[in-house]
Amino acid sequence: MNKPVMPASSLSLKLPTAGGGIETYRLAASRSFPARLEGPLNRVAFSAAHVVADPMADVDPWLTAAVDWDKTIAFREHIWDLGLGVAEAMDTAQRGMGLDWPTSLELIQRSVRAAKARGNALVFSGAGTDHLATEDAKSLDDVIRAYEHQIAAIEKAGGRIILMASRALAKIARHSDDYAEVYARVLSQVKEPVIMHWLGDMFDPALSGYWGAADPGKAMDTAVAIINAHSSKIDGVKISLLDKQREIDMRRRLANGVKMYTGDDFNYAELIAGDDKGYSHALLGIFDAIAPAASYALSRLAASDAQGFHDVLGPTVPLSRHIFKAPTRFYKTGIVFMAYLNGHQDHFTMVGGQESTRSTLHLAELFRLADQAGLLANPELATRRMKAVLAVHGIEA
Repeated sequence: MNKPVMPASSLSLKLPTAGGGIETYRLAASRSFPARLEGPLNRVAFSAAHVVADPMADVDPWLTAAVDWDKTIAFREHIWDLGLGVAEAMDTAQRGMGLDWPTSLELIQRSVRAAKARGNALVFSGAGTDHLATEDAKSLDDVIRAYEHQIAAIEKAGGRIILMASRALAKIARHSDDYAEVYARVLSQVKEPVIMHWLGDMFDPALSGYWGAADPGKAMDTAVAIINAHSSKIDGVKISLLDKQREIDMRRRLANGVKMYTGDDFNYAELIAGDDKGYSHALLGIFDAIAPAASYALSRLAASDAQGFHDVLGPTVPLSRHIFKAPTRFYKTGIVFMAYLNGHQDHFTMVGGQESTRSTLHLAELFRLADQAGLLANPELATRRMKAVLAVHGIEA
């Protein structure tokens, strides 16, 4: 359902339009959301949180990740204040796309410590095989040892595991039995139940054909069989295919007690709301950018206010679909731009220099959609910062 129409504010700025034009855009009246969770939740919801780059570091951004640790942890505190969990060191943090394993491990260690200092705030952390170069993976044992290495490091830090998809496994596996063997051996060793992650190739082209089949239906058969065979070791599964029906189909096939965590940044509102046969929990990159609205909407859902849930979360979906549009792997630029507009960091600089992966037109439309969904926490600040970015690209106020 659409959010009620709000009157325009007195703020305006010039934004580029398709075809090379410029328009004067007038902002809608601002909409505020609580800075802390109000009431209990009846869904488990994680934000896959980004890292804040250090713009003052003397590094080559394409080659070396420089992280502002204070701002990065402060952002996680913001997520926890809202009652959401943190999915740490995932692709939103540019894991495997600028953030290497040693830096990811430091991020995980710092985040777990911060969570424990709050009385065990919710945090799960990504364990993968990204320290193993795909060209160096010669056997399934190489992949298994790589998983074991990262799992051991995270568990030593006191962390819980999100078992990430492996580029190395996608490269060397020949059929579904190879996936079954790797996951059986890895899952047999974890100390606590993990969240499995099926990341589609729209997010990472190197994962094409994961689970041993190019056909998504056959791939799902393999994934479900593995998950259900090891259900005592699995808290849930995050599916990131941007296909709501496949998620619903898989959700209905999971063993009792195994949660479905939606990773569908196109259709999350209806998947979280669910139907008479069940619902999805959430582990979403977009919840980084819309955390206050997501928290409030989820609290309304828990209070049996379905109308309030949809009125808040529904208008965020067009923004999410824009941020995650193809090439989807560049969605991280929009996530960090939202953090910049909303004052969570003082610059628009990214690990890997990925602030350059989206066009000025893309960022302008992001601004419009964020405003129309009431997601600009401080419209005056956001407008000032949008004007500064546009000026760098030749569009003067």
